[in-house]
Parts: sequence; C-alpha cells; structure tokens
Amino acid sequence: MDAQIGLARALVPLTVALHVRIPGDHPSVATLGEERMGSATLVDSQGILLTVNYVVMGGREIVATPGQEVFVLASAGPTVRRVGGGVITDLGPFDAYWEYMLESAIQTSAFNPGFGGGPLFDIRGRMVGVTSLNLGRVGRFSLAIPIHLFTEHRDDLLRFGRVRDRVRRAWIGFYPQPAESGIVVAGVVPEAPASRCGIQEGDVILAVNLREVTSRQELYQEMWRHAAGEPLRFSILRDGRRTTIEVVGQDRAEFYR
Repeated sequence: MDAQIGLARALVPLTVALHVRIPGDHPSVATLGEERMGSATLVDSQGILLTVNYVVMGGREIVATPGQEVFVLASAGPTVRRVGGGVITDLGPFDAYWEYMLESAIQTSAFNPGFGGGPLFDIRGRMVGVTSLNLGRVGRFSLAIPIHLFTEHRDDLLRFGRVRDRVRRAWIGFYPQPAESGIVVAGVVPEAPASRCGIQEGDVILAVNLREVTSRQELYQEMWRHAAGEPLRFSILRDGRRTTIEVVGQDRAEFYR
C-alpha cells in the first residue's frame, strides 16, 4: 500500500484540472451544459494534454490547472470517518441561489465522502478550508470555505459569533436563478421579506435601486451595498410588464433565530 501511495503522489503533477466554458448555442449544451469540469494528463513537455472529448467538446474557453493536492476528512456517522482525495481545481468566486456568495472559494476534485462541515487538508496536514457542499456537474467536485475567513476574525467569532465591525447585510429570502430571460426568482422563503412584499416565483429581476443587474453576482453585490433594515427597490418583469417592488432587507440570522 505504501508503494501505491508513493506512486500516486509521484504522478499527481502529471494530472491537470480542466474548467471549460461552452457557447450556449453549441449542440452539446443540451446534454452536457455550458460549464464543465474535467481531468487531463500531461503527455508532452510542450504542454499537450490528453482527456476525453465530451469535456472539451465545443469549448471556447479552457482553463487547465495543475492543482494542489488536498484531501477531505469527513464524518459518515458517530464512529465512522472517511477520506476523499483530489486536487484544488479553482480558487475563484462562487455564488449560489440561496443569497450566498464567496469572493474566493476552494473547489476541489476531492468528493466529500461524508457529511458537510469537515476539514479540507493539504498534504502537509494543514487545514485549508471547511468542506461545505458536493457540487454535481459532469465532473464531481466539492466546495470548501477558505479557512482564512475564520482565522482573520477568530477573536470576534469566538466571542460574539460574528464580526463586530461588519455591517449585517440585507437578506430578503428568495432563490434567484440565471436564465435566458434574465435572473428569475425560482422560489421565495415563506414569511421572509420578499414573500411579504409581493415578490413572486417567476418574476425576472432587472435592477436593484435603479442599478441594472445581469448576473446573480451583480444582484448580490447591489443588494449587499445596503444593511439589514434598509429598503431595496427591485425592478421586475412580470407577465410582460415592468413594475417596482420595495422590500426592506432583514438580517438572515435574526430571521432564522
């Protein structure tokens, strides 16, 4: 087993993570999606990579990264611990439909073998993140929250449970999803500000406080310019008609307390 582990470690530098973007009008998008994760092998000193065709089919933008080796140590029950290994594939921003965004997230090919919340270690045993989600696309990978988000504010978080000088940003309780027509509300949280003020499933978000938004990242950035308790004016398209709905943002932690 030691020999096999040593051999695997020696071969890790030859493996590459691929992040591929495909134009929306390409025929393969219907089945494989516009964004794909994959793996490749370095087979030539000039940088030639060998992979499977479906990962890069139609790709206009391909980012290849020889990732840092990492592993997830996860709980799978009261007395069960499991390990999943892989490499870091991306350190860029991440946003999700539950009003969530990280400016820098750790995405790794190490599939989380247990429950969320376990540590992500590098091969020296240093904790580099907290594993949050298994993200399923063509290539499976995991999302981890970088550990510096804790260590930089350790004292405040341990004493107060939050960063004291950070403004509590506005949360309205909806689920925005990117679509061809724009940013569509896929659902709302019952009794949350969005629901109480009349935002409905199917609404298309066009602007926040007169600032046009064309992506979920832009939407969150405009919302979070304002603190909880401040009004937000959403320009929406509903049944072909444009209207404005004012919502007073709330602190998410207070809502779920």
